[in-house]
Amino acid sequence: MNGTMQIRDHLLDELETGVRTGASLIRLIRPEDWAYRPQENMRSLVELVHHWIQITASDLAIMQEKSEAEVGAIENSLSGIEDIEQLEAVLWRNFETYKEYIVALSEEDLLNRSTTAFYMEHGHVQVKWQIETVTHVFHHRSQLYNYLKQQGHELNFFMLYA
Repeated sequence: MNGTMQIRDHLLDELETGVRTGASLIRLIRPEDWAYRPQENMRSLVELVHHWIQITASDLAIMQEKSEAEVGAIENSLSGIEDIEQLEAVLWRNFETYKEYIVALSEEDLLNRSTTAFYMEHGHVQVKWQIETVTHVFHHRSQLYNYLKQQGHELNFFMLYA
């Protein structure tokens, strides 16, 4: 395997770490936690979890130049769902679909195929979108960790890498 594909796989491994450890955080959510909103101008816990679960699906749609309406439909498809098992199943299904797309890209496409999001003037190559997805997952996983900490859950830093 060449260096490009090794980097691709390292990024996928890191993304899977974020998904796996975020899933373990979601399993800690109590029914009374869902409505928690740190401030009026922030997402509630349920809104954050829904957004986080859909990152790999919505980012994939963006990478594939789907419309704003199509991405919005993905983003809103979990509305009203608070069942942890159902949410976790969607999380893993989204991750696997994303991973299949990335792995199917040739080295040429990974490095040089540019796609443009509906909200951008210029595109990004696929590997740059892959990096964006990893950082997006970790950004919101961090928020999830903080929300649960603020709700009194016993958490520690090490669980983010287990």
